[in-house]
Amino acid sequence: MQRKKLDVDIVLDILKETLAANPTSTFTASLLQQYQERGGLSKKQLEGLHHKASKVDTIAAGKLATLEAIILKKPMKHRSPLPQPTPLFTKDIATGNLITEILQKYPQHKRVVFFKAKYDNNEPLAVTETEELKRFHKLLI
Repeated sequence: MQRKKLDVDIVLDILKETLAANPTSTFTASLLQQYQERGGLSKKQLEGLHHKASKVDTIAAGKLATLEAIILKKPMKHRSPLPQPTPLFTKDIATGNLITEILQKYPQHKRVVFFKAKYDNNEPLAVTETEELKRFHKLLI
């Protein structure tokens, strides 16, 4: 943070005046300590300081306006919204129809029952398994 004049420090003045008006405020004391150690405050911290300082009558309106200008100059962090979750596996309706048609005629067919279990558990069927299912459908129905 580059300051044009080292003698004028509005944030430090406001911090000291706010702390003098309310010496038991731990929030203001911690802000003052952080400002002295790091040389600056975040936008959220400055907004909190402005909220506290606006309640103090002894602080000049010009200093509060300068603090508002400092807050407005700070960059705003935006987070993009989370993308809508997409399902990992979408069921193939044609495969489900083949399975139900075969199981209606032959409900004890072990291999097709296995395919139905995989299909119901949202596990993808391999290409060879779908081809095998189509072959069963041609042979049995």
